[in-house]
Amino acid sequence: MEQEMAQGKLSVIATPIGNLGDITFRGLWNLKEANVIYAEDTRVISKLLTHYGLRKSVFRLDAATETKKAAEIIARLEAGEHVALVSDAGTPGISDPGARLVAAVREALPEAKIEAIPGPSALTAALSISGANMEQFTFLGFLPHKKGRQTALKKIAGAEYPVVLYESPHRILKLLKELNAVAPHARVTIARELTKIHEEVLVGAPLEIAETLEKKKAVRGEFVVIIEAKN
Repeated sequence: MEQEMAQGKLSVIATPIGNLGDITFRGLWNLKEANVIYAEDTRVISKLLTHYGLRKSVFRLDAATETKKAAEIIARLEAGEHVALVSDAGTPGISDPGARLVAAVREALPEAKIEAIPGPSALTAALSISGANMEQFTFLGFLPHKKGRQTALKKIAGAEYPVVLYESPHRILKLLKELNAVAPHARVTIARELTKIHEEVLVGAPLEIAETLEKKKAVRGEFVVIIEAKN
């Protein structure tokens, strides 16, 4: 009687949010040892792999394809393969694809090994240098663009604990002006270009920060926004 093939392993790997030197030794080792890598954007992970001299098979798994690719990955795990999952930057599943895949694997293969390879995260990086009291906080990721946005902003204005958001460079000024309308005296911390040459942290009232950014005329980089409402 042939021995049943052992199920494979899914490694959820955090990758640099900017500085390529921030990948951990364990993260690199798992990228090297994996049979295949699934990435939010194959071009982004390819730059990291090339930097460290690694050549691997890479397939796309973004928010639009995550559910569809789950069956394919489950089949690989059933065949005993080691599958690595990465997002564009930071930790998969934190406002990035990953959570639905992990849930699908857990349901289909309860005994499969799913391991976290921790490392960079824009969320924790920003909190660590904010100076805000983060013993308790609420993380909302990206706010909805339209429906539910005003309701969310009002809840932020009345929040007992700091609220943390992600925002794009195209909407950061809009967000700050919306915050000024509902919580003009809030203490806001924004962190952008974390771990990169032009890393910047600004602290102040919403309107103050908006004016500072407007003077720069070019707002670049993804933003982590920490809001401490002054109730």
